[in-house]
Amino acid sequence: MNPKNNLNGFLVIDKPYDMGSTQVVSVLKHYLHPNKIGHAGTLDPLATGVLPIALGKATRLIPYVMAGKKTYQFQVKWGVETDSDDLAGQEVSTSDKIPTEREIRSVLPKFVGEIMQTPNVFSALRINGKRAYDLAREGKKVKIEPRPITIYDLKILDIQADNTTFEVVCSKGTYVRSLAHDIAHALATVGVVTMLRRIACLPFDLNEAIALDDIKAGKITEQNLNLIPMEGVIQHLPVLTFSATEVKRLSQGQRLSWLKLEISQPDVPDGVYCVQTDAKIQGLVTKKGRVVSPEFIW
Repeated sequence: MNPKNNLNGFLVIDKPYDMGSTQVVSVLKHYLHPNKIGHAGTLDPLATGVLPIALGKATRLIPYVMAGKKTYQFQVKWGVETDSDDLAGQEVSTSDKIPTEREIRSVLPKFVGEIMQTPNVFSALRINGKRAYDLAREGKKVKIEPRPITIYDLKILDIQADNTTFEVVCSKGTYVRSLAHDIAHALATVGVVTMLRRIACLPFDLNEAIALDDIKAGKITEQNLNLIPMEGVIQHLPVLTFSATEVKRLSQGQRLSWLKLEISQPDVPDGVYCVQTDAKIQGLVTKKGRVVSPEFIW
């Protein structure tokens, strides 16, 4: 049995086609032997692209990096619909209508901003502790309520005879297959996602991604693994500066009085902040009223 490696930080895998996110984690466990590992933001097996992986202490930061905006490129083939809204499902409907570029452009504004979306039953949402897709595959009736999501940008990248390629920038919780389904229905036709690729999952993007095959081939190992440091992925959060003594107290689980801090602080609202001392990020705290509580000090 291989000894565990003390790896702490993030790496970005360019997830291969037809492989689940948890399968990627299993491969990394086998080759890198981290103490702890987890992924941020599940990708469907038929999707490719940015899959952030947290190693060691960095697993504590997964909830904070999952909240970032995500960018996807996806292709919709018009005239066919499946029960999963992608090629993995069973065909349930067809249509002879192929929308024109003008028609497509005319409906896209309806899907920008905060909208309500009902995820496909073959999604990773949990219902009473079980994944929706597991329930659906067991033949059980799955009811998913509409949920608010935010689409920041939605544009056409390419148009062919029977398919269109889009790029979308969206919030956490957006299901691109469901977005494609809804766009098709708004065009009085049906469609199926034939390509789905995540090119960014802020603060990560494809420029930082490594191929899983390079790890399996031994080109990238725990010795030359270029991890993204923990402080590098929370730079989007505001910063508060504390003394070394205060950081030590926070690391011991102690709370601090806002009115008794050694370093004078600006008047800031309640929320989550990076902890800084000696110009170095040391972790996260939550400010609530006149109390500062540690979230994660490393």
